[in-house]
Amino acid sequence: MSSFSRIQPPVFPVSKVTIPEARSFNLRNGVPVYLIEAGTEPIMRIEFTFRAGLVKEDVPLLASTANIMLTEGSASYSSEELNSLIDFHGAFINSYNEKDRAGIVMFFMNKHIEKILELCREILFMPLFPDNELNSLLQKRHRWYQVNREKVQNRSIEQFFECIFGNNHPYGRQITDDDFSGINPKLLHEFHSRHYSPDNMAVIVSGRLHEKTTELLDHFFGDIEAGKSISKEINLVLKGSNERKVHVEKNGAVQTAIRIGSPTINKRHPDYPGLKFLDSVLGGYFGSRLMRNIREDKGFTYGISSSVTSLNLSGYLIISAEVAPKNLQMTIDEIYREIRLLQEVPAGSEELSVVRNYMSGEMVRMFDGPFALAESFRSAWEFGLDNNYYHRLWDKIMTISPDEIITLARTYYNTDELYQVTVGSK
Repeated sequence: MSSFSRIQPPVFPVSKVTIPEARSFNLRNGVPVYLIEAGTEPIMRIEFTFRAGLVKEDVPLLASTANIMLTEGSASYSSEELNSLIDFHGAFINSYNEKDRAGIVMFFMNKHIEKILELCREILFMPLFPDNELNSLLQKRHRWYQVNREKVQNRSIEQFFECIFGNNHPYGRQITDDDFSGINPKLLHEFHSRHYSPDNMAVIVSGRLHEKTTELLDHFFGDIEAGKSISKEINLVLKGSNERKVHVEKNGAVQTAIRIGSPTINKRHPDYPGLKFLDSVLGGYFGSRLMRNIREDKGFTYGISSSVTSLNLSGYLIISAEVAPKNLQMTIDEIYREIRLLQEVPAGSEELSVVRNYMSGEMVRMFDGPFALAESFRSAWEFGLDNNYYHRLWDKIMTISPDEIITLARTYYNTDELYQVTVGSK
């Protein structure tokens, strides 16, 4: 029997990514619009984004419920009619509510732009928040909450955010059963009027743009009055827990979830590109140190990862894994061991080359197509940055040195400042 020839194919480095610039203009009422012309198919993506995320709520669940309820009926259409019209025109709508921002994204054929923009105006600025639909939604979300609270991975990330940001801040506040009875249409209308206003909105459009895109946007959204709402200030003091190690016992859990990390810098900080590279080395891709050690060598877990996330008021770094209780302490010990190695031993040229290739390939994917371009644009724009951020990230990927990695690891992975959260059985 002949054997297969297992010759690794050649690896070609990625040349520098070319990022198209967005064109911008303002509607009559001052709303900023960003246009990214790209793609060959007659499809468009339009995003309406608002500073209306969790950080703006003073009542738990208020921001997310207001966002979900946008499509549950408007002044001119019932929920069924809205969904039917969206389906009829071959469109797809996605609503999102993040820690800092909220909004909707609509995908559609560009020939239907006029009807789609009419529906978007109804959804965004004329929602009714009807009682029946609201009660049904809250009951459904409460059931999801109760199911998810039984999962150690969900419980651990909630506890982790509370530890690093504090339970009095929307970034870290945990939801309770009682919160599901605290939402009513009046609260939703008040939140909507404060935060879903034109002076709090931006529009990002990408794809093969319709020739009348700018005129139609101004027609449907340029006449909506802006500046009448006053944003209600929320206490935004970020204060983590004094306790660095927290265990939540869950009897009978097959696995124990581990979350180790801390608050950190966000994209506005000049060290952020280097921190992203460091994160990839530690646990940011399948061949990372944590994966090779704890998954492949020790066999303690199916998957372990690290990530760095940027928020408006902060950022956070986190290492995540689920392991059998008997392997819990050994896994934690190995995590800290890998961190110490990054702080003390220079990374080798072969490892750096692999990470450079991985991260440069990921950057290519970030700008592959009109929809990815729009997402990457917002990812920088919402921090007051432009494409120069990605150019700096690219340059750092290609030039970072072993000594710089050591310095970053000592600065941002100080083990005395890391929070350690475990949920499950010890």
